[in-house]
Formats: sequence, structure tokens, C-alpha cells
Amino acid sequence: MQPSRPGRPDPRAQAQQAQLAASLAGAVDLAAVKARSEAAARAQAAPPPAAAAPTGAPGAAGAVVDVTEETFQTEVLDRSFQVPVVLDLWAEWCGPCKQLSPVLERLATEGGGSWVLAKVDVDANPALAQGLRVQGIPAVKAVWQGQLVAEFTGAIPEEQARQFVTELVRATTGGAVPDVEGEAAEVEDPRLDAAEAALERGDLTAAEAAYQAIVDVEPDHPVAGLALRQVQLFRRADEAGPDALARADAAPDDVTAQTRAADFLLGTGDVEGAFDRLLDVVRRTSGEDRDQARKHLVELFGVVGDQDPRVGQARRALTLALY
Repeated sequence: MQPSRPGRPDPRAQAQQAQLAASLAGAVDLAAVKARSEAAARAQAAPPPAAAAPTGAPGAAGAVVDVTEETFQTEVLDRSFQVPVVLDLWAEWCGPCKQLSPVLERLATEGGGSWVLAKVDVDANPALAQGLRVQGIPAVKAVWQGQLVAEFTGAIPEEQARQFVTELVRATTGGAVPDVEGEAAEVEDPRLDAAEAALERGDLTAAEAAYQAIVDVEPDHPVAGLALRQVQLFRRADEAGPDALARADAAPDDVTAQTRAADFLLGTGDVEGAFDRLLDVVRRTSGEDRDQARKHLVELFGVVGDQDPRVGQARRALTLALY
């Protein structure tokens, strides 16, 4: 995934942030990109994680923090725009949790701020457990840029836990530790103001037009091109609506219906569902239908971003399906 610009809203980050927040409230916001989300900007202003900070200290930005429903926004969602955050969902009565948690805490401290371990007591925070769809504990879920990207359930050996966090860090930040004070200030582009103002008021059509105007003049603009693809995706998802899945399931040979369903799924945060639907079309079709599904899937890869580990997995699956 691409990092957001300091102080400016990122369309995909807005959508992912709002979608995860909505899931915690028990609802899915189909117009998530329109919702308020300044998590990336807050993360830029927040201090970077520090392994030496005491666990559970008030406002701690340490490598290991205790998280509640009240602090989830800051300690998990906002922080995940700096480094990956690994959720350790546990309970006092859970024996396997007492085996896994110390391992994760030790690995987080060893990581030196390259990732954060956020510990959640599911008994004390039932709404979080429900929103995160916890079906058993210990449950471990990784969050990157406001989105769940990997997970496992049950106690695992330290070697496997180490491999999990190593691959997570490699696929997201590559192990870099944020240094807010040392970051070079990015040059402001006033042309982005109109697009971002449109996003803030929920006008996707105007935002798309504003980003498109920039791309028409500067095709390689470092922000507008990606933002344009993201806004176009969320417009399509919004237009497809929840009936898109039923229509696609009723017409499995209608490739256009399948692409609209994939847009809807991605727009509501179901990355794997969107990819799997189009991969299935690629596997069972040929000729123009197959090529249409392939091109649309590759477009969705660009919306999610190559740093997301699910994109790499889906790319490999696409290669196998084609050859």
C-alpha cells in the first residue's frame, strides 16, 4: 500500500478506516470513502513506537500496548498508518493465551518499534471481539493502514509466530521504523485541494473529476493517479450496490456482473472476496471473457497496492490460473 501524504486524506485510507470502524459497530458503510477519516494525518503527528515504553502506560506509543474499545482508534487504527499492528485477543481464563502472549510480547520488544503488539482482553472489550469476528482465542490479527491483512487462531510455536511477524513487516514497511521528526516535508500541491474538499463533503463525482484533471496534465503525478483509481473503484462499488452479489450469483457466466460484484466486495473491504471472485472467472472462462476478468483483477491490484500481502498471493494465483 502507498503511504498517505502528511496532513492530507487518502481516499483508500478513508474507505478502509471507515469500513473497519463500521464493522466494529455491526454495520457496513457502502459509501465508506465519504466518511470522516484523518487517521493517516494523526499518525504522522503521533510519536513513533518505542520499544522501551511501558506496557499499558497511559497514551503509550510502545511496542506493546493494552487496548480498549476507547483506545482502539488511536492505538490500532491510527498507529497502523505508521507500522503494522498485531492484535493479541486474549482472556484471563485462556490457558493457550498465557502461552502465546509472552512470545508475542518478546518478539514485539525485539522488533524495536518496527511493529506494535496491541493486547485486547476480549472479556473486558466484547464489542471489539464481536466487531473483529473473534470465534476463538487466542486470536491474532494484523492491521495495516486501517485494514485487516492477516490472522491466525490458537497458540503456535515461537518459530511460527516469528515467521508470521517477519513476513508481515517485510510485506508492509520492510522493517523501517517511523521517524516523524526526521521525515522530509512533502511539497504541497494546491491542485489536490479541490479533490480533497470534494471527498470531505462526500462528492465522489467531483473528486474524480478533480483528480482526473491533474492526471490529464501530469500523468505521473505521485498522488493523483492512485487517488483517481481509488475514487473510481468506490464510485463503482457504490453504484453496484448490495444487489450486485445476488445478480452475479444468479448469472455466473456474466463477466460484467462478476466484475461489478468484485467492485462491491472491494469497496466494502472484502479484499480476498473480490480477488477470489475474479480468479474463479479466470479459471473457468477463456477468450475475451477471461481477458476481461484478468484486466479487471489487475486493476483491483493497483487499487489495493502491491505492498499488501494479499495482492502478492492473488498475483501468484492468477499466474497459475493463466498458465
